Amino acid sequence: MGMRVNAELPRPADLKAEYPLSGGIRELKRKRDKEIRDIFTGKSDRFLVLVGPCSADNEDAVCEYVSRLAAVNERVSDKLMLIPRIYTNKPRTTGEGYKGMLHQPEPDQAPDLLAGIIAIRKMHIRAIGESGMTSADEMLYPENRSYLDDILSYEAIGARSVENQQHRLTASGMDIPVGMKNPTSGDFSVMLNSVVAAQSSHTFIYRGMDVTTDGNDLAHVILRGGVDKYGTCIPNYHYEDLVRLLNMYNQRELKNPAALIDANHSNSNKQHREQKRIVSEVLHSRNYNPELKKLIKGVMIESYLTEGCQNIGNGMVYGKSITDPCLGWEDTEQLIYKIAENC
Repeated sequence: MGMRVNAELPRPADLKAEYPLSGGIRELKRKRDKEIRDIFTGKSDRFLVLVGPCSADNEDAVCEYVSRLAAVNERVSDKLMLIPRIYTNKPRTTGEGYKGMLHQPEPDQAPDLLAGIIAIRKMHIRAIGESGMTSADEMLYPENRSYLDDILSYEAIGARSVENQQHRLTASGMDIPVGMKNPTSGDFSVMLNSVVAAQSSHTFIYRGMDVTTDGNDLAHVILRGGVDKYGTCIPNYHYEDLVRLLNMYNQRELKNPAALIDANHSNSNKQHREQKRIVSEVLHSRNYNPELKKLIKGVMIESYLTEGCQNIGNGMVYGKSITDPCLGWEDTEQLIYKIAENC
């Protein structure tokens, strides 16, 4: 085979033993997981805001961002549930480019996955300890989530992964909410089929074991826009799209119907400042239609300390995205307060 072994990676149990969670963090996660579950099951009417960098590329910058978010959270926690985005895997359309801290703990250096899995666990633990908030990550590689499955309170499955069988089956064995994005085509049926699969029990091979899952009753959808055959972005956050999703949900016997709206990606055509307008429209649609208010549980926003994005190289700006452009901190803070006022 055209493949060579670079290193033997530690078993997840061994890495967790080397970098364990404190009793306080475990209790914090239990409490936040319950609060998030209550939102998805309808026991709580708090609105979810998943917010943070497109990719978590620098531990110090990410932890500073999350600590700032924690200060805002103290002022809005009666209305909102803030979940920091700490995305350590970055899907690449062509396979080229920065693939996230898991691959490259130092963005300007060669891939080192052994250092990467240690770096992402340490960063997540530090972020929780400094902010008091558990976070979200993307499940890009199903087998790798075992290194973080005791830490995360939310996971997303991306547009390029949502049709993959292993992602769907792994999601069915998770005990936290998992959001299934619509595929890049924008097809709602594919997305909802993934929710059906994730909410069902399955038997399959996982990390060399024969496993059976219980099904995940918190699996739900994320609308992120699509791209047509000409490469044109087609948003799906408008009122008519949300009503269509509601009708399709009503035709299926799914537990805890729920949707989050991704305000960036193909919904904004990666025009990051448009996220503010898109969130405002989503809130208006929820407030206009009581059924949509029950269905739409939150939004996803990409933001970082400094607005925009930059290339990897010399003289990089601290806290500025090296992947998709993000809102800056000032705009993010104002947007969160606006969401709290209007949700």
